Amino acid sequence: MRKTLAEWRPAIDEAIAEVLPREIDEAYLESYFGEPSFEYDPEAIQCALSDPLWELLDRGGKRWRAVLFLVFIDAFMKDPKDYLPYACIPEILHNGTIIVDDVEDEASVRRGDPALHHIYGQDVALNAGNAMYFLPLKILQNNPANLPADQQLAAYEMLTAELNRTHLGQGMDICWHNEREVNITREQYLEMCACKTGCLGRIVARLAAICTDQPADIEEAVAEYAELTAVAFQIGDDILDVENSLGRAGDFGKEFGNDIREGKKTLLVLHAIEESDTATAQRLEEILVADANTEDDILEALSILEEAGSVDFARNRALALAETARGSIEELELDPEPKRKLLEFTEFVVERDT
Repeated sequence: MRKTLAEWRPAIDEAIAEVLPREIDEAYLESYFGEPSFEYDPEAIQCALSDPLWELLDRGGKRWRAVLFLVFIDAFMKDPKDYLPYACIPEILHNGTIIVDDVEDEASVRRGDPALHHIYGQDVALNAGNAMYFLPLKILQNNPANLPADQQLAAYEMLTAELNRTHLGQGMDICWHNEREVNITREQYLEMCACKTGCLGRIVARLAAICTDQPADIEEAVAEYAELTAVAFQIGDDILDVENSLGRAGDFGKEFGNDIREGKKTLLVLHAIEESDTATAQRLEEILVADANTEDDILEALSILEEAGSVDFARNRALALAETARGSIEELELDPEPKRKLLEFTEFVVERDT
């Protein structure tokens, strides 16, 4: 799967550049958005939209959502090249959520460099992030694969439903971040992940199914696979944040102790609070809700997670979700080689080191 990710990335970036070029000019604006009522300012749009997005994309990122879409297309026995523009939809959406999330979380670092709002300002970052929610709709409108009208409509309705749920997830996450006490359950945390991260995965799978005109039961089966795989990926991210801070992971591209510093109520935190004695659990909560933490505070919190066995617990839960995800598609009649990649991908999202 790593090889597949590397092979497709240049083509995906080229396809994204068709949606939002690195260099904005009037011809692009007129062709993509229609003639101006008065006069466009290409330089302003360059600074406000194209520069921030490509700043983020050029830092890295695996493009796994776009690649997973293409693997699904292949598994449905269609040529992925014919559907390459549609692979941009989940990738652009994902990067839009990153930009907005970093503002809302007051994040300092993203992919090894300052979060975009520290470079361009919150106003530009929020506008660019929000624009990323709507630009992909132009791909459906332009209809590069000549989808029938009923499939176009199904894709629009699917995107609307899933994007609404992503905001439920982000809303829960923000609310918990602002609360002084940790009073959520593990299942509520997993539901937040299913909305915030899982819905983007569902978009990947459902869009591929809709584009290739799969029946409803197949669409739901691959959506379940993608949702569970995405939740496992999020838990893997939580684990990497801890292991990176303890010097046991690769270059994760986030600030030391990022999740602790932001007061994130991750699955690891919930487990540690439940499994630790009262005094230790209270100390972990104190660190999480503090307005500022020293490096020693961060290390103390990380040690509490370690001593409670929370990293192993979270990894085992992620592996269990990955196994259930595999079960969702094992009986489907998919092309064998892309199906093998789909099954392998569920392990990659948990066991990766970056």
